[in-house]
Amino acid sequence: MEKDKVITNFHDVFGEAPDRVFFAPGRVNLIGEHTDYNGGYVFPAALKQGTYLAMKPRQDGQFHLASGNMELRVQFSHEELDYAETDGWGNYIKGVILAFREKGYSIHGGADLYIWGTIPNGAGLSSSASLEMVTAYMMSEVTGARLDRVELAKLCQLVENTFMGVNSGIMDQFAVGLGSADHALWIDTAKLTHERIPLDLGPYTLVITNTNKRRELADSKYNERRSECEEGLKQLQELGLNLSSLSECNLEQWERTKSEVKNETIRKRIHHIVSENQRVEDGVKVLKNGDLDAFGQLMDESHESLATDYDVTGKELDYLVGFQRQAPGCIGSRMTGAGFGGCTVSLVLEESLPAFYEQVSANYLQAVGWEPTFYISDAGDGVHEL
Repeated sequence: MEKDKVITNFHDVFGEAPDRVFFAPGRVNLIGEHTDYNGGYVFPAALKQGTYLAMKPRQDGQFHLASGNMELRVQFSHEELDYAETDGWGNYIKGVILAFREKGYSIHGGADLYIWGTIPNGAGLSSSASLEMVTAYMMSEVTGARLDRVELAKLCQLVENTFMGVNSGIMDQFAVGLGSADHALWIDTAKLTHERIPLDLGPYTLVITNTNKRRELADSKYNERRSECEEGLKQLQELGLNLSSLSECNLEQWERTKSEVKNETIRKRIHHIVSENQRVEDGVKVLKNGDLDAFGQLMDESHESLATDYDVTGKELDYLVGFQRQAPGCIGSRMTGAGFGGCTVSLVLEESLPAFYEQVSANYLQAVGWEPTFYISDAGDGVHEL
C-alpha cells in the first residue's frame, strides 16, 4: 500500500514516523479544455493516482521538504516564504504556506514534509494542483482553519496565478478537491457550482496515454492563450455583446458576430471556447443517456478544435490521437490538459485493450522514436487524510 511506503520513506529520511498522512488525486479532463479561465464548463474526474504528503511538526520554525520523486531537498523557515528558483517543486508548498499565513493561519514551529507522487510530472494530469491541494488540506487540518474544499481550490488557484506565475483557471484544483469515486464533475467555473455525473461506461474504459513528451511550452503558451481570449472578449464587448466572459457567448450569437472579428487568430480562439462549452453540455447529456458513441464523437471533435482553432496540441498529441482512433475498440480520443505534450484520454472497449496497446505503441514508436505509456484509472475521491 502506498501509505505504508510513504511512512517507511519518511522514517528513512527524517529518522522517525510521521504524525499524519494526506492524499490528493490527479485529474483527467474528459472534455472542456481551456474553458475554465473563460468562465465556462468543464467535465473532469479525479484519479486514483495522486500525491501523498506525510508530515510531522517541528519546533525550530523550519520546514524541511523531501520527495521520493525529486532529488532536490528544500529547506526554509516559516518567515522565509519568497519564491526562489532554486527551490524548484518546493515553491508550490511554500506558496500555499504563505497563502495560509496571509489568512492568519501558520505552523510557526515548522514541519518535516515528505512527498510521494504517483502522477507523472509534466503529463497534464495536474500533478501541480495535486501538490498544492494536498498541502492546502494538510495546512487546513493542522492549523484548525477547516476551510471547505471550494475555498481550498480558490486559494490554490491564487497560488498558481500569483506565486507560480501561471494564469490557470480553477478546474484542476476544483476537481482534485471535490472529486468523487465513480463520478465525473460537471463544473460551471463561473458560478463554482458542480454536479456529480455517474461514469457508467459499460464495456468501455478510459485509457490515459502519456506522449512522454514533457510540456515545455505549456506555461508560456497558457498565458498567451489567456491573453488572446481576453482580447477576444474585449472585441465582442466592443461589438455590442453584453458579456462578462467568453463563455457567456452561445453558438447562435457567435455565428451572427464572428465575421466582425477580423483577426483570424482571435476569431479561432473564440470559436474554440464557444464550441467547446457546447460540447461539454452535449457530452453530459449524452453520457446521462448512456450514448457512449456520441460522447466519443464529441471527444474527437474537441481534439480537432484544440488542434486547429486553439493550436495547443503538437505533433506528438496529434499522432497519438490519430493512432488511437484507428486502433481496435476505440470510439473517441482527445488530448487532456494544457497541451503541447502530456496525455490523451480515450474511450476503449475493455476486451480490445491488448490489441489497442500493441497497435498504438508500434505506430507511435515508428512516428516519433519512443513509446507511449498507458494508464487505467477509475474515478477516485478528492483530497483527504489517510
